[in-house]
Amino acid sequence: MKNQPTPENILKIGTGFWASKILISATKLQLFTLLAEKKSMSGMAIKAHYGFKCTDRNVYDYLDTLTTFGFLNREGIMETARYSNQLESDIFLDKNKDSYIGGMLEMLNNRLYGFWGNLEEALLTGKQQNEAKNGNDLFEAIYADPERLKEFIQAMSGVQMGNFMAFAKTFDFSKYNTLVDVGGSGALLSLIVAQHQPHMKFISWDLPPVAPIALENIRHFNLQDRVITGNGDFFKDPIPKADIVVMGNILHDWDEETKLMLMRKAYEALPKGGSFVAIEGIIDNERKKNAFGLMMSINMLIETGSGFDYTFNDFTKWANAVGFESTNILPLAGPSSAAIAIK
Repeated sequence: MKNQPTPENILKIGTGFWASKILISATKLQLFTLLAEKKSMSGMAIKAHYGFKCTDRNVYDYLDTLTTFGFLNREGIMETARYSNQLESDIFLDKNKDSYIGGMLEMLNNRLYGFWGNLEEALLTGKQQNEAKNGNDLFEAIYADPERLKEFIQAMSGVQMGNFMAFAKTFDFSKYNTLVDVGGSGALLSLIVAQHQPHMKFISWDLPPVAPIALENIRHFNLQDRVITGNGDFFKDPIPKADIVVMGNILHDWDEETKLMLMRKAYEALPKGGSFVAIEGIIDNERKKNAFGLMMSINMLIETGSGFDYTFNDFTKWANAVGFESTNILPLAGPSSAAIAIK
């Protein structure tokens, strides 16, 4: 029968953590970085490189699953097979490339994979399921540990890298000269836009412990003349004045009252005609298509307890309440968009 129900989707979603772990384990092992260097390898060469103790069949199953998912190319089969990176894997999962987004996958593996095991508790209690369960503030715990902070910054940069590239190429910067990235993390948004907009100057604005990581990236891109760091706390300090104020994955951390406070601060930092830009997994207004945005919102329950992702209609309502003149939305990479408010 043509429309006979099947359990296919139930099984696909129910075993989703299998697929996730296969990808993030390959990222942690730096398999895609290895294949970018070697161009192609046999299954047994890969097994020998890592010293896997599982059977040959297990190795082929693992690599062929990555091939089935579209992350690897394969010529031959099993003993005759040679594996290489698929194009997106080569661009985004080779750790030696500036376009690497694997930091997010590394954090999923090292932090969030375990925390998400407590989703039922989060729903029942409304409480965070991360470091805060031990009485530690999430951000204080992350910022107090330099290695954890670096991993967190790489993760935030990784999840947004495709969006930064799309934003740099599709947003109309022609009438703007300055940009401040609030919670600028590793300064990658500023650096990527700076590469495409040579007439502009940038401030990557974040807490003081972040500055050394951002400065390292700025030196790597050799853009010290146009991208600088600024130290500040958006709960205590005014946002630096600029023609464009950007917040990438910032608003969704907080409850509605705090979102409005941050948008007011952005409004105050802008001139007439200036733009406030929120880059996140904006949920579709009907709340039925952007599964990533909805899952990211659940992740905010795990991470912050009170934060949530939002629709463009939500954003427009808040922008109107703050005093912005108009709003529009610019689709970026995959499920993410730039929600834009004009003063």
